[in-house]
Amino acid sequence: MVDDPALRALSEAARLSPDNLPLRRHLAEQLLGKGYLADAEAEFRAALVLAPKDPDIVAGLAEAFVRQSSYGEALSALEPLLAEGGYPPKVGVLAARALLGEGDLHKAAYRYHEAVSRDPSVGDSDLAGRLVAPPPVVAEPAGAPAGNPPAYMPPSSVTHERSTAEVERSGFSFADVAGMDEVKEALRVKLLLPMQQPELFAAFGKRAGGGVLLYGPPGAGKTHLARAAAGELGAAFVSVGLADILDMYIGSSERNLRATFDLARRHRPCVLFFDEVDALAARRSDMRQTHNRQLVNQFLAELDGVDQNANEGVLVLAATNAPWYIDVAFRRPGRFDQLVFVPPPDADARAAILRILCRDKPLAEVDFGAVAKVTDQFVGADLKGVVDRAVEAKLQESIRAGRPVPLSTRDLLAAAKTARPTSVREWMATARNYVMHANESGAWDDLMPYIQRKW
Repeated sequence: MVDDPALRALSEAARLSPDNLPLRRHLAEQLLGKGYLADAEAEFRAALVLAPKDPDIVAGLAEAFVRQSSYGEALSALEPLLAEGGYPPKVGVLAARALLGEGDLHKAAYRYHEAVSRDPSVGDSDLAGRLVAPPPVVAEPAGAPAGNPPAYMPPSSVTHERSTAEVERSGFSFADVAGMDEVKEALRVKLLLPMQQPELFAAFGKRAGGGVLLYGPPGAGKTHLARAAAGELGAAFVSVGLADILDMYIGSSERNLRATFDLARRHRPCVLFFDEVDALAARRSDMRQTHNRQLVNQFLAELDGVDQNANEGVLVLAATNAPWYIDVAFRRPGRFDQLVFVPPPDADARAAILRILCRDKPLAEVDFGAVAKVTDQFVGADLKGVVDRAVEAKLQESIRAGRPVPLSTRDLLAAAKTARPTSVREWMATARNYVMHANESGAWDDLMPYIQRKW
């Protein structure tokens, strides 16, 4: 119960004027500032109904969650902002606090580092201290003046360069990727055939290696495609996350990136995959910190290699939801010179995805085409959610029956009715702006037919 007279007066005013967004936002901020966390959460939720994409309101709701130790709810609230890129730095710090609460130290350190690099004023010394272990003490040299504080060195300067990324063997192939025939064919011609038929390509001066940038809405299957490409080739697969590269210490991120490329070169033929590459290859003109530009320069240098054969046999794939934020230098020939749009699946592809997702489950007669028709704008991740919901409901029925009860068309349709597509419409709205108003170079021509046809 709020016992502050001023807050009670604000609450009454908000009750009488429920659509007054500035008033609701002010009330929520005041409640949060004075520690009425549950009331603040309720007010931020009400404000969010009026302005669903307001980053300040989302951040306020997330902070209310974090201060109530509801870290998962905080991350769920922040996820749409984090997925789009260009979010306010304070959002990154909030995400770091929530991730730390969830026990994910590496991702928390990345989010904090990225936010502070863009705006040092959001730094939190207490949070930074909890994210990074104290650096090792280095003994003072003989003859050093007495009373000097111990010398400290960052871990990167006292350890050998070694990538934290791991080498895998993919169990997938293109047969496990439903639909996307044009995308798979582009990957075959650009990456796989030069490795599979080297003599033919050598006759035309083409070497095995190169880079392709996959882009499209979240959940459309870009990571799955990369793993399938490695499996199709029978090559090693190295998946690189942001935590494998970004480091709190200046210079360490560049060393991590170099070590990761060296790892791929030692295991060639190898598919080296960078997810969320826009965080590592952002436009240098947008960066305020010199060391961030240095990381981009290092990435470009590694793609070029120290000589023309340095990256032969290393197939570099990268994925992003925001290709327009990537520095144009990455699209130069010899780097990510081919941009491949990974579209949301059409009805036939959705039916094929559902068939693959259900192939290891007890099934009755299932009309996957009927389910595909009611899941327009669903990407692969959304369809997996539909199948998971149907399975959960069927498990409860099977427990009551005492035997496995097979999935049916009705089960999948019922699950689809309760689900909503997560990202396609918002992503396409952003893509339309770039296609229509910022496509002087023709980089987004592949998107034009899709947007004209569907949106």
